[in-house]
Amino acid sequence: MTSAPKTMTGLNELMTAIRGFDDPRRAAGEWKQVYRLLQKTELPPTRVTHVVGMRDVAGLAELIDQLRTPASAAPTDVPDKETCRKALKTFRKRLSLTILDEESKLGRGPLSKGAASGAAIVPPNEWPESVWQELVRQGKLRYIGHGLYELTNK
Repeated sequence: MTSAPKTMTGLNELMTAIRGFDDPRRAAGEWKQVYRLLQKTELPPTRVTHVVGMRDVAGLAELIDQLRTPASAAPTDVPDKETCRKALKTFRKRLSLTILDEESKLGRGPLSKGAASGAAIVPPNEWPESVWQELVRQGKLRYIGHGLYELTNK
């Protein structure tokens, strides 16, 4: 999973800067830059968020090593087409129920027309994270952060 050289150089410099602090958790600016750089990689977004949120220096070192070493084999947990189809169907059902629930509330905003805006939900937990990442890779879902996904307009 080799990343762009510029990204790797930046991550290495930031890692050195973070380790230079007596308390690495105090390096807020550096961690913010690390987060921005890691978002550009193909690492799992939830793992990146966890490592940066917890200010985990050892976890950051693992992520950087993971970026350095190329993935020799294809990912082992890539879901098959049928699993993705079932997961997407369940996601759509859960999303429609969430939208219906939101629209049926009495306490709506006085200035809104009641039109539903784009909704994002936490995906059903019957499938692992790799299924949702595969659907994002296929362009059927979009990850918007904090574990929330939404349907794309495709």
